[in-house]
Amino acid sequence: MAILTISREFGSGGREISQAISRELGYRYIDRTKILEDIRQAGEKWEKWSKTLDEHSPTVWEKYDWSFKGFAALMQSVILQEALKNNVVIMGRGGNFLLKDISYALRIRVIAPIDKRIDRIMERESVDHNTALWLIEKTDKERSSFLQSLYGKPWDAAAEYDRVFDTGVKTLDELTAILHAALSDKDTFHTETAEKLLHMRARAARIKAEILTDHDFFIPTLDVYTDGDTLIMRGVIHNPEEHKKIEAKAMRIADGLPLRCELHYRR
Repeated sequence: MAILTISREFGSGGREISQAISRELGYRYIDRTKILEDIRQAGEKWEKWSKTLDEHSPTVWEKYDWSFKGFAALMQSVILQEALKNNVVIMGRGGNFLLKDISYALRIRVIAPIDKRIDRIMERESVDHNTALWLIEKTDKERSSFLQSLYGKPWDAAAEYDRVFDTGVKTLDELTAILHAALSDKDTFHTETAEKLLHMRARAARIKAEILTDHDFFIPTLDVYTDGDTLIMRGVIHNPEEHKKIEAKAMRIADGLPLRCELHYRR
């Protein structure tokens, strides 16, 4: 019933570890391909934009662009909806931030010495040493910038993970065995209270995603989050009519959960 999120340095072996543990435990494997498949349900245009914006270092303009904000909200909603199904490995894209304080989620980061990473990329991609180093630096920089723009936190902060593993110290088989045991321990923390917290967080993300991707609205600022047993929607809108429509849509998506609207008009 536990959930595993994996963040990894490029070429560290994190993907191989995640695939190994998902096969061994029969966990569903959620990566970029699966997330894009789920986003497609919101419309083909979102799938197209996602391929451009995913793990991309956004410009200042893009950070405030409607399409980027909509994509980010959709991606986060998809991840949390998948997490609700349990027994899942979530690869990258800030799963560790989204599932913080969910007691039955194990949030790990996989790192490796640069020489090990270069060797792995040279073999995997059939490139020379300099190209491998360039790929590592470029990919890590883009992932770091992408996650910083979404969550406002550095992706390599050890405090944001339950465990950090170095594949230069332990083998894939050793790490898989460690994760197997750690996930079994996490199962014991799967409580009704913890599941309710995840359910509330997923519903908040769904409200935000559906409103930000709705062509009937153009909202400069919007956030939806939980405060105890209540969903709170806070943002800046244009007029009373828009307020009424947004609140009505949010109430429908909340589906009976307490929702407090704190929408303000732009002056």
